[in-house]
Amino acid sequence: MNVEKLKEVIKHREYVDEISQSEWDEEIEKCQKLVTEILAEDITSTIEYLNNNCMANEYVYISEVIDDVVDKVPSREFLEAFKKLKDKFPKEFSEYNIVGSIQCAENILKWEEEHGKKD
Repeated sequence: MNVEKLKEVIKHREYVDEISQSEWDEEIEKCQKLVTEILAEDITSTIEYLNNNCMANEYVYISEVIDDVVDKVPSREFLEAFKKLKDKFPKEFSEYNIVGSIQCAENILKWEEEHGKKD
């Protein structure tokens, strides 16, 4: 995983959020797609990053795309590493309703475990 690129995209995502006052726009979607690509590129190093170096603001923005990452790379280990961060970042976990993002990702994994990866 390219950590520098992830940090750069998240910094840009924060800027976009600030100037757009949280209104949905193309730039937010573009950032989310980039974060998804970066995280899914090498799931092993992404898991290592989540376990050791993820910051609170990154946790929040990763939560926006957790289901997209799991859809792209159905990894239970990845989802479990992300879920463990709720203990490290309880304020963000509750403030940003990250439980909803986790439930979506779990549903995708469950479906794919029962039916196989969709094409």
